[in-house]
Amino acid sequence: MSTWAPVPEARRSVQVLEVLGIGLGAAGVLAVVTVIGASAGVAGTTTAGLLAFIPLAVVLLGIRWVDRWEPEPHATLVAAFLWGAGVATAISLIFNTAIALGLEQSGRSPFWQLVVSTAVVAPVVEEVTKGLGVLGILLFRHRTFDGPVDGVVYAATVAAGFAFVENILYFAQYGEALAPVFFARAVMSPFAHVVFTAMIGITLGIASRQRSRLSWTWLFPAGLVGAILLHALWNFSTLSVRYVNLYFALQVPLFVTLVGLVAWLRTREAAVLRHRLGEYAAAGWLSPAEVHMVASLGERRRARAWAGSRGRRREMAAFQRRATELAYARERLATGRVPVTAAHDQARALHDLTDARRALYA
Repeated sequence: MSTWAPVPEARRSVQVLEVLGIGLGAAGVLAVVTVIGASAGVAGTTTAGLLAFIPLAVVLLGIRWVDRWEPEPHATLVAAFLWGAGVATAISLIFNTAIALGLEQSGRSPFWQLVVSTAVVAPVVEEVTKGLGVLGILLFRHRTFDGPVDGVVYAATVAAGFAFVENILYFAQYGEALAPVFFARAVMSPFAHVVFTAMIGITLGIASRQRSRLSWTWLFPAGLVGAILLHALWNFSTLSVRYVNLYFALQVPLFVTLVGLVAWLRTREAAVLRHRLGEYAAAGWLSPAEVHMVASLGERRRARAWAGSRGRRREMAAFQRRATELAYARERLATGRVPVTAAHDQARALHDLTDARRALYA
């Protein structure tokens, strides 16, 4: 049986940071919901929260569709969601409110104040706070951040948390016009925040595949600018009397483009699996049929169904998961990323795959 040295990276420190992030995010959610409840009451806040779960469920299903090849660690996803729901919303609420009050003292027209606060201040504050959460995952969880697809998953999760609490705020605040507000936010634009913050996730995903550990210092600002511009364009369009025309002319094509981009990125992930696992097949660790099965979502489903008919579904799922982990560990080692832990990760993943294969074919 293979052995390896202890992991150089301080995993326990990373786990402590995740726990602290979850606690901080939960405290932020509680604080924001308390503020909402103080003005809308318990009944209004409860109704708003239940309604906000509807677009949240749709967004989470979309994230699950993206995160099919290598599901991210649950604790990290929970921390990402709570960062968006608690930390980003609390900070944004404080800054947006303070700046809006300052604008009221400027003496400018109410419409000018509305444009500045909606199309300038809010996009900058909100995308910075959300983006810092995604950047934190890259810096502290870089061994689970394997490319643009992972970046989209983490960014979308942060954005989903932010949009969830923001929807509670809007649904509670505009209770007298709840139907049109719900339609505008939950039906027409449930993925709006996801689209904005995905720009940060994609660029940080590109950074995760660079040899330089400092590549995020220029790729993060690039993604942040893209997110802010898209957010500003969206918010400005909502102030126009031709909002519906702009929605179908700009926002719908933008969303469709992002979906197409993510679908293409998923095919690139399949190519990485096929190439890296093919190297192990050439060395005799895997069969070509196994490589083909792991590198195809359709073949994965058929393989699990076949294994399930023989009481081995759990073992097949474990084999597929371990093979995927091995492919990404090999990719990190071959491309020179995370050099301190890449060799260890590959040895551990190969050991785990051997055990999973043995259990599957026992």
